Amino acid sequence: MKKKSSVKSIRKLKVLKIIGFGILGFFAFCILFIGSVNVGIWGQIASKNELSNFQYQIASEVFTADSVLIGKYYLYDRQPVTYADFPEHLKQALISIEDERFYDHSGIDFKSLLRVGFKTLLMGDNSSGGGSTITQQLAKNLYPRKERNSTNLVVNKVKEMIIAKKLEKIFTKDEILTNYLNTVSFGDNTFGIESAALKFYNSRTKDITAPQAATLVGMLKATYGYNPRLFPEKSQNRRNLVLNTMNSNGYLSDIQVKQFTQEELKLDYREFDYNAGIAPYFREEVRKEMLRWVADHDNNGTDYNIYTSGLKIYTTLNFKMQKLAENTMVEHMTKLQGDFEKSYGKNAPWLKDENLIQKIAKRTISYKKLQKSGLSHEQIVDSLSNDNRERTFNTWYGDEEKVASTMDSIRHYTKFLNTGSLTINPTNGEVLVWIGGINFKQYKYDHISQSKRQVGSTFKPIVYTTALEQGIRPCTYFSAEEVEYDNLKGWTPGNSGDKDEAYLNYSMEEGLSNSVNTIAVKVLEKAGIGNVTTMAKSMGITEKLPHEPSIALGTGEIKILELAQAYTSFVNNGKHHKPILIKRITNQKDSVLAEFKSELSKQSAFSKETGQIMIEMLKSTVNSGTASRLRSTYGLKNDIAGKTGTTQNNKDAWFVALMPKFVHITWVGLDQHEIGFSNTSIGQGANAALPLFGLWMQQLNKNTHFDPYTKTTFPKPSSSVIEALNCDPVKRDGFFKRLFKNPNKKKTKKFNG
Repeated sequence: MKKKSSVKSIRKLKVLKIIGFGILGFFAFCILFIGSVNVGIWGQIASKNELSNFQYQIASEVFTADSVLIGKYYLYDRQPVTYADFPEHLKQALISIEDERFYDHSGIDFKSLLRVGFKTLLMGDNSSGGGSTITQQLAKNLYPRKERNSTNLVVNKVKEMIIAKKLEKIFTKDEILTNYLNTVSFGDNTFGIESAALKFYNSRTKDITAPQAATLVGMLKATYGYNPRLFPEKSQNRRNLVLNTMNSNGYLSDIQVKQFTQEELKLDYREFDYNAGIAPYFREEVRKEMLRWVADHDNNGTDYNIYTSGLKIYTTLNFKMQKLAENTMVEHMTKLQGDFEKSYGKNAPWLKDENLIQKIAKRTISYKKLQKSGLSHEQIVDSLSNDNRERTFNTWYGDEEKVASTMDSIRHYTKFLNTGSLTINPTNGEVLVWIGGINFKQYKYDHISQSKRQVGSTFKPIVYTTALEQGIRPCTYFSAEEVEYDNLKGWTPGNSGDKDEAYLNYSMEEGLSNSVNTIAVKVLEKAGIGNVTTMAKSMGITEKLPHEPSIALGTGEIKILELAQAYTSFVNNGKHHKPILIKRITNQKDSVLAEFKSELSKQSAFSKETGQIMIEMLKSTVNSGTASRLRSTYGLKNDIAGKTGTTQNNKDAWFVALMPKFVHITWVGLDQHEIGFSNTSIGQGANAALPLFGLWMQQLNKNTHFDPYTKTTFPKPSSSVIEALNCDPVKRDGFFKRLFKNPNKKKTKKFNG
């Protein structure tokens, strides 16, 4: 018996030795493995110096002049904030649900690791949670696994533990919390608590409530699964769990938990999307300017990046004005589009003119791809006509889903009127409103900064200004009779009035206010084409203008931005202000990096007296001329000067409004130059473009906030200007002259301008 007992004891001892050696071997292996990870065999580990000096990739923010955040430029949507910006309930929510012993451990919570080891790995209880501390999660945020090209979970965990221990030696607990909340992902391409608070609640971090903080912190376990925008019920349940853990940890009372868990999720979701939000065309133009600024500063030894450097860009845009202008644009363009389509009816060119549609199709990416594959034009058209699938068609009344081909899509979008609308302060050049088109997602082309269109009668004030500078007095009379210019191949500018106009002679003021074409050409002849183009250049127009008489009717193609620049001259005694979009740029700490002011031209293009005369003439356009519906239809009593414009074949409709603090320009037309309005009554500037200003001003006049702009008045003209304009607006030919004049026969002469 003793021998058997002795054998058993020996066997037990051998087993214990094997187990002991196994355990020692396991620990030795673990120590060696951890050591190998630490020395970088499994991939480089960040040094203390690197960890001490890590930099966030921070989104740059775009603000309006009235300090409203309207956009961001980013690779990762992140805006870091300080520890002082974290409300207590945010910190308490995070610690309660993610790391209860945060202030007790030194980077690794061994109790949590043991819990995970026994419950999750051995007992299969997945509800036990993870073992990573907030410090370990920060390590993962700073050095994401996918960026280290490692798929080994154990290696990743060990690396994060090592980095966590280093972080605890470098940073205080408060600093670790700050860095974690500034780097963690909240889904929807949002990083950091500040960006998450802005996106989901349109609120700064310091202002979020306890339930809001619990909702955001609750997302960290699964940023997609607990996204309150996508899964509100799951998110609310997760929020309530966080609130209950806060109660368990003594941060919330039973009464508070009961109150907070009964609250509904109330999101104020605000996505800073490139294609969406307010002023997208303006934000894109600001982005282009910022890229140029960054490029210039790279040459000076700096290293700014608009997507990662966390710049703050303070623009000139007025948020409230822009919002009202965009609302007005939708209201007017919806109605105008309906009138436009109705005027064409079943004979609309996008329905009947197959050659036109095929011509437009050639400009599309789809056509060019098929062309590169070697297909003929006929084969391409056949392919694009039969590639039917479910498509979304944008309309002014909402999106429509229908099965359609690419050619159907081209027909649909060809018919849409587009617009460009700009308002600047002529006294300092600051852009207040910028609408580059009707839908940035669908139409990226900016009709303010990119489009050059014939400007029609909005160019006439430059012709009249030149004439005044050439010594032609305002009370000079010009016959409205049509003339055939035999040295211009019989070119005959005409008017839209009746034949009786042949007997009428207009003063310059009356000719301009009623936009009489025949008179504009005769004024040009007196002023001289060369003098007019020189005047345009001195007023800020750099585009090459046609050196021919039709320039008087606005056949020159000019960008809205340059036309606005020219009109600022009338408010600044002949000097023009260059429009600016950005006032200043700062870094993340609000230290000013650059400030911008508009350049005022050094030389006056015309005299102060000429400027006053032109303003009075343009006032007449609003009071009794082609823009008089501002008074009659829209009931505006503001001090306004202005000019309407309509180009040949009703392709472009224009309106320019001039006030002491506003230069407003609106264009309406189609992107396809081949199509115009079906008739002048719909397509004239007074009907298609002017309402965008009239409706907008009505809204501004309702709010005293805008009084500094809307209640301004032009300086009273001098007595000499009043005297110079003191004449009858129209003189009719005498009896005998009328007797021997045939209104149906055009006068023939040579143009001598």
